[in-house]
Amino acid sequence: MAKMEDGKEEESWDRIVHTERPKDLRVRALFLENLSGPVLQMLGAKYDIEPFFWSSSLNWIPSRYQENPKAGEGDHITITLTFLKSMDGMYNRNGSQSTDSLTSNATIEDRLTLTEQMIDTQAPLRLRSKKRILVLDLLSVHLIRNKDDSTIISYHPTMSYHPVTEASYLRDRIRYAGQSVYWQLIFRNSPDPTFVLLTYVWHALYAWDEALEHLYNHICWLETKVISTNDMILTQELHVIRAHHLHYSSLLEDFQKTVEFIKTTRNPAMDSVSKSEQESSAKLLVRECDNLLSEIDRLELGSRMQDRRLKNVMNLVFSSVNIQDSKRMQQMTEAAVKDSAADEANCLSYYDIFAFIAVFGMNIQDLVPDTLGTLAHYFEVAIPLTMMTIWVVVTFQSKNIYPEGTSLLTRFGWPVQLCLNLLKFRVGRQSDENIPMSTKDVSNS
Repeated sequence: MAKMEDGKEEESWDRIVHTERPKDLRVRALFLENLSGPVLQMLGAKYDIEPFFWSSSLNWIPSRYQENPKAGEGDHITITLTFLKSMDGMYNRNGSQSTDSLTSNATIEDRLTLTEQMIDTQAPLRLRSKKRILVLDLLSVHLIRNKDDSTIISYHPTMSYHPVTEASYLRDRIRYAGQSVYWQLIFRNSPDPTFVLLTYVWHALYAWDEALEHLYNHICWLETKVISTNDMILTQELHVIRAHHLHYSSLLEDFQKTVEFIKTTRNPAMDSVSKSEQESSAKLLVRECDNLLSEIDRLELGSRMQDRRLKNVMNLVFSSVNIQDSKRMQQMTEAAVKDSAADEANCLSYYDIFAFIAVFGMNIQDLVPDTLGTLAHYFEVAIPLTMMTIWVVVTFQSKNIYPEGTSLLTRFGWPVQLCLNLLKFRVGRQSDENIPMSTKDVSNS
């Protein structure tokens, strides 16, 4: 329906009221989009629709209720639920609407920037692996069930931050479903218009299935990234995905309650048909609703499995970070041990220096005639102390002489080991010199 022009409210009202319904039409489907407030009021007055249906759709308030039930005549049921869908993440840079998307580039990019700043479960979730985004969509349907003529109204409010499915797209999907052999057989066997409502619900279910499949592939991609790299940015992305995933799980539970509501809400207009037709139609409705519930259970099972995969990937990130921290701590410990050994050697050197200062501070007879010390006493103290200091320092710094893991007692014998190493080196060098360089040298010899 087009938007009402200013000053032509009465003409639009007369056109809505006096439009004749086509004959032999069991269910009439209306897809509303881009309507002004006065037009919504006219439609509400014509079809006896409560204003809460329009307000709940505009404010994205989940609802499911039955109103005005009359035995043998019919009732009104309203279904408003939020579901998840996957969209192409590539948008035009000029902000115009893309053929593969339902919203402009500027709006989505603004929300994605907001998502990077804080965890907003209502915002689109970007899947970098597939260049797609997961966005929330709205299914708002009001079904008027009558014994003679029924009407199903689908409202598609225009939202700046949520790309709602276009009315023309949903109309084509419902039309293709009605042309299938499976649904034609159901419509032929049952006069209940509730089965038309189930085709709308199947549209949301297909969107759920596709979106969760893309999310699972993205989680697997992140898992391979975590194994190959240890980037902490991946941990932040995993936290954002987990927050969205928890919100998606609650939406799935609400989806299941909606299907159960359709299953248990009996159509009062079916009292006007025969008992056999009522029983067959009721069994058929229960079967179709059970099929939907089984598919929702499958999605919930896959969602729980994805949640476990997310936990596993997050634990893998923390384990990798802990392993790296442990390696760094080990390296720092080894460096600290080396520094402590060097400090001990430096302390011994300081002791040697202090001892030398004490020795040089001695007054000997050659310098001060009145003292008792001699130059021989100086060498008797300085030479042994110097040799002992060198011995201790080399003992703690003898990695070039002994392999790692050698005991301290063995290292104290480094002078002997050093002499043996020099002797082996000299013997090996002499043997190399005795080897002839060519066959000519061998013949000359």
